[in-house]
Amino acid sequence: MDLFAKFLEDRGPLGKWSRTAHGYYTFPKLEGELGSRMQFQGKEKIVWSVNNYLGLGNHPEIRKIDEEASRDWGLAYPMGSRMMSGETSYHEQLERDLADFVKKEEVMLLNFGYQGIMSIVDSLLTRKDIVVYDKDCHACIYDGIRMHLGKRLPFEHNDIDSFEKQIKKAVLFAEQTGGGVLVITEGVFGMRGEQGILKEIVAYKEEYGFRLLVDDAHGFGTLGETGAGAGEEQGVQDEIDLYFSTFAKSMASIGAFVGGDKEVIEFLRYNLRSQIFAKSLPMPITIGNIKRLEMLRTRPEFKAKLWENADLLQAGLRERGFDLGTTSSCVTPVYMHGSVEEAMVLVRDLRDNYDIFCSVVVYPVIPKGMILLRLIPTAAHTKEDIEITIDAFTAISDKLKSGEYRKQAEMIKPE
Repeated sequence: MDLFAKFLEDRGPLGKWSRTAHGYYTFPKLEGELGSRMQFQGKEKIVWSVNNYLGLGNHPEIRKIDEEASRDWGLAYPMGSRMMSGETSYHEQLERDLADFVKKEEVMLLNFGYQGIMSIVDSLLTRKDIVVYDKDCHACIYDGIRMHLGKRLPFEHNDIDSFEKQIKKAVLFAEQTGGGVLVITEGVFGMRGEQGILKEIVAYKEEYGFRLLVDDAHGFGTLGETGAGAGEEQGVQDEIDLYFSTFAKSMASIGAFVGGDKEVIEFLRYNLRSQIFAKSLPMPITIGNIKRLEMLRTRPEFKAKLWENADLLQAGLRERGFDLGTTSSCVTPVYMHGSVEEAMVLVRDLRDNYDIFCSVVVYPVIPKGMILLRLIPTAAHTKEDIEITIDAFTAISDKLKSGEYRKQAEMIKPE
């Protein structure tokens, strides 16, 4: 059989919609300057689907630094991997600044969050080791775990009783194999907006002797007194053995980092294949990230404005009777009931007639019959943006409940 022939029969649960959805529901083009309002198909929309939490992406001071660094260094420098020829004092400075901020002995820069955490998991674990992880962990963590040849024990999302059962099993398996135990969870779960149960998990560390890796992509810069993330927010940053985050959310940039004890980070520097065999982070991005981190640390008004907007948005939606689940972060999920086809009609109405652009999530990411509209508030949004959005959501919810979208949905079929 031709390897590619199977794709004609089964394009996957999302791929089957590709010809219907491409360019509108999937791979849409948001154009114009990054902000709370952008252009979609030639018309201005209020945008709730970009992770520019602190509004730094288009800040004039950031744009100036990005421009100057690009002019001075170009995108090519440094060439080669950091291990071979791509090390610079700027990369080292960014690592020192990050380590100081997240209160870890040492930090290692990563080119991308997705490939970075996959490679971290792969580097840390041998066949003898056991990994215990939250079932709702991000796809990048799942892909890292899939490469692990030893025991893999998932626990129910944020369920400490389920965690306790699995960690007990993990310790027994580790005693048999002679390996260790790694627990993986998230600071903030990006789809539901819930913080991970970090405080509850670390209470078991002394008894069971596991190590903890936390992906805090959505918590870094948005949670904690200083913005150092979910670990700071919950008072357990010292108990997190490996703290991982990305620059793609609150810092509106590219790249990621992992922090921990010096000897562990040194091990990763010499064993993390995704970095050893990859070109060093370009100089303009590195210098731009130094500036972004400086602003994150010294300008608390950005985080304050983010939370002012998030609180206003979430309170307004709840007052109108919307189900936001149990979010405990800025991530604002709005849960509705309907089919994939109804979701497509609803989103088109929301975008074309109410000028609101947000991300829609349907099966297989969430259970059948559910529609999740995810809103990402930022410091760049205005009170007017929020009021218009709440009114628009009220209108589409009424249409969904009345069955108005169901009739139109009957005409939509995957191609």
